[in-house]
Amino acid sequence: MAVSVLMVCLGNICRSPLAEAALRYHANRLGLDLHADSAGTGDWHVGHPPDPRAQEVALRLGGIDISGLRARQVSHDDFHRFDHVIAMDHSNFRNLTDLSPRQPKAQLSLLLDHLPGNEGRAVADPYYGNLADFEACWREVEAATRRLAGKLV
Repeated sequence: MAVSVLMVCLGNICRSPLAEAALRYHANRLGLDLHADSAGTGDWHVGHPPDPRAQEVALRLGGIDISGLRARQVSHDDFHRFDHVIAMDHSNFRNLTDLSPRQPKAQLSLLLDHLPGNEGRAVADPYYGNLADFEACWREVEAATRRLAGKLV
């Protein structure tokens, strides 16, 4: 039976689609039966593709085309559909905690909690930054999802 993981950031156009793509890559590499998705706590970008800088970094550094992904907003039902709901930062973690039903199926965590030595840290939002900020974001989510995939095997 597939493990299911939902990656969550604010708008679902930068960090969470990068994390979704990196997790899929590592799960595939390990032969893990995994369903990965991403969503945002906000609704500003629903239906939009990932930020062009996120697309560029995923393709250039990870060899992964994320242009077909589309942003969506996290829903109450996601806590029953997924085994893990993983926030990119503390603000989104709090929003998810508030949205979570009383007895969710999903375990809620921060992405960097899965990367030893980075527990409790947030993945920095590169949206208002430059390409170097997106590259740094990719390196963090790639390392954390590699470790996460290894734990899920």
